Amino acid sequence: MEASGIATVRTAVQDFLVAVPKDVKVGVVSFASTSGVDVPPTVDRVVVQRAVDGLRSRGETALYKGVQDAVKALGTVGERSIVLLSDGGDTVEALKGGSAGEAAQLKAAITALTRGKVRVEVVAFKSPEANGGVLQRFATAGGGSVATAENRAAVTAAFDAAARTLESQVAITARRPPGLTGMQTMVVNGVASGAPFTATATLDLGAEAPIVETTEETTAAPVPTLAGSAGTPKATSPSRIFLPLAILLLFLGVFVLVVVAFAPVFRSKRKARVSTIEAYGYGRVRPNGKNAKAAPSAISQSLVDMGEQIMSGRESTSRTMALLDRADLPWRAGEWFVLRVLAVLVGGLVGYVLLIPRTPWVGLFMGVVAGFLLPALILRFLARRRARKFEFVLPDVLMLTATSLASGFSLLQALDAVARDAPEPCAKEFSRALAETRIGADVSDALEHTADRMDSDNMRWATMAIRIQREVGGNLADTLRTTAATLREREGLRRHVRALSAEGRLSAYILIALPIGVLLFSMWSNYEYVSLLWTTLYGLLMSVMGVLAMIAGIFWMRNVVKIEV
Repeated sequence: MEASGIATVRTAVQDFLVAVPKDVKVGVVSFASTSGVDVPPTVDRVVVQRAVDGLRSRGETALYKGVQDAVKALGTVGERSIVLLSDGGDTVEALKGGSAGEAAQLKAAITALTRGKVRVEVVAFKSPEANGGVLQRFATAGGGSVATAENRAAVTAAFDAAARTLESQVAITARRPPGLTGMQTMVVNGVASGAPFTATATLDLGAEAPIVETTEETTAAPVPTLAGSAGTPKATSPSRIFLPLAILLLFLGVFVLVVVAFAPVFRSKRKARVSTIEAYGYGRVRPNGKNAKAAPSAISQSLVDMGEQIMSGRESTSRTMALLDRADLPWRAGEWFVLRVLAVLVGGLVGYVLLIPRTPWVGLFMGVVAGFLLPALILRFLARRRARKFEFVLPDVLMLTATSLASGFSLLQALDAVARDAPEPCAKEFSRALAETRIGADVSDALEHTADRMDSDNMRWATMAIRIQREVGGNLADTLRTTAATLREREGLRRHVRALSAEGRLSAYILIALPIGVLLFSMWSNYEYVSLLWTTLYGLLMSVMGVLAMIAGIFWMRNVVKIEV
């Protein structure tokens, strides 16, 4: 169908929606390279008109699958009709299965119309692939007629005829006599508009109109050539929107309850030991029996002990504990393991439930992957953010230490002043270093432990300067001032470079997020179309290649925009 034909259809559909009775549900099914439901049967005429206005004429024509989709979407209840706008050609099935496959799909479409007892009104367009015979067979199978759309007036007349047919329909309810089954002829006599009429129909009193299921998968067209009828469960109704949100909130609530139940565990032995050491710093409150947390339950403690056993033999445990320490999270390795297991379980359940109407196993896989990766990513983010705060405040801390030394304080007294007056996280880290010195550690070693704990090269340089000064002598205050000035210049240069590379980083973020966002939006708006990526062999190959290319692109862009200072 050409662009002018689409414009004609939009105008004719607008008049058709006005003429159709208000209680008649109208939907839109489009077909191009694939077929799918754009709007399910609804009385909202604005939604239908908006969908028709968005149709574009390009691509192939999956006519036979489109007809089958329309029949399945109409269901089995009430009087059902299809207004089919097509040239009769199906270029998709001929390419996929040859003449034999095309004939099989045509037969399946006609069988669906016949068994579903769906009326078909056909508006035939002319094109190089036109096949009037197919359209006539559709009309015959559906008990309708074929109108040739040679111009705008013909299209309008065809839609008017379809509207009059719908408006003139009358629902008649009859009680089936006892014992009467099978195919029966029903005759209705009456008077309409002052004129008598007689209507005859053959009814199957032993069955209802079935939904004809096809053996092949059906996908939704991204930009179709036309639609004639109804919809699938792809509706964007409020219930479809709020149900996943309600389920998500339910699982979030369960997750919060689990976290609350394990809260005593997360503030257990290690936190008590750290708090005891920190109590030796100034301004710290020592724990007592009144402020102590409740003891963890036996079940939670057993789970944590099991996690400790699993984590004890892993090489990554030391790195995980370093990140927990850097992020200032009071968790042991076993507690972190339990938290990650809970995240995997909750993520898998949420993904499974959200995609139950589609492919729940894909949702389960995506939820498990998200639950496995997100805790580690969040932990790295928290650790990196706290380390950056430490690096940002460190020059001011060194200047405060130098000022205290110049005022006559000793090094330990200067560290006391830092622990009291410096902003977080430096106050807590230097307080821990001071606590180590009070239980016998050398001050240089305690500061070195702080540098390792925060993974701070600047702190290592400052500690090295302090160690050298203590060994060879000199003015430590001047040394710390010089070190602080160097760190400030280095920080200024780093920020300058970061500002210059901001555009590249933003471009990288957009390029990384764009494919993911398009995938999520396509899954929400046109799931049948995008599901080909994991339901067909070619789609799986494309998905694997796309993921590999995405990973390579992420590493490449990361190295481009990452500049070490």
